[in-house]
Amino acid sequence: MKDFLFSDMNQNSSLNAYGVNQAQTSVQTKDGPCNLWVLTPNGDGKWPGVIFYMDAFGIRPAMIEMASHVASQGYVVLLADMFHRFGEYGPLDPKEVFKGDFWATVGPMMASTDNHKAAEDTEALLQYLDSRSDVKGTKVGTVGFCMGGGMALTAAAYHSNRVAAAASFHGGNLATDQSTSPHLLVSKIKGEVLVAGADQDDSYPLEMAQRFEAALTDAGIKFKSEIYEGKMHGWMKPDMPVFDAAGAERGWGELFELYARTLG
Repeated sequence: MKDFLFSDMNQNSSLNAYGVNQAQTSVQTKDGPCNLWVLTPNGDGKWPGVIFYMDAFGIRPAMIEMASHVASQGYVVLLADMFHRFGEYGPLDPKEVFKGDFWATVGPMMASTDNHKAAEDTEALLQYLDSRSDVKGTKVGTVGFCMGGGMALTAAAYHSNRVAAAASFHGGNLATDQSTSPHLLVSKIKGEVLVAGADQDDSYPLEMAQRFEAALTDAGIKFKSEIYEGKMHGWMKPDMPVFDAAGAERGWGELFELYARTLG
């Protein structure tokens, strides 16, 4: 367990801004233990499960804050460290990373995982949700940001009988010639899909968005795909230089409407 990271998080008062409970544990994946943050609403009850896929900067206070926001709406939220194959790191401050060599810092971490590995890790996360007495039903939602967007969509394909809704916010490389491209698996998805991109995002240009939407349409998936005008890659994340509060509020509203409709 990364005690130094857990301590840093607990010292950040923003983690309590949404009044949710926070716990830390680990799950065993086929490639080893994976640290897991669990965010739950206050009070007694049962709530649907949501799996939150982090971005390329990894676990840090902003990710906990965002996962807490989802939990505050009435969900048991799992935030897993998808860099568990890499080892210890950070926590990273995106603004500081951007001042140096981004790829030298983040590249090796990103290389330790991919959409398929994350979807395989999701099996352990689903098993963990099944073990909890406060989780309602078996259907879950997934959501990912940047790197996590493709993971959330791929997990929905790998675990189609479990994922009722999958959302990607400023997810990049959703329709490429790579073998791990999410668009290659959308025909397996049974849930509803939400994709929100930015019009100033080189990792998800218009032609890629059109290719991804065509794959969803051909597969008969119920989906909503939007390109947010005037936004940049990462606009949803509060610790990013390009954070856009109005755009984030709009995105959260879309996500919570999706979950209310599909998870109940």
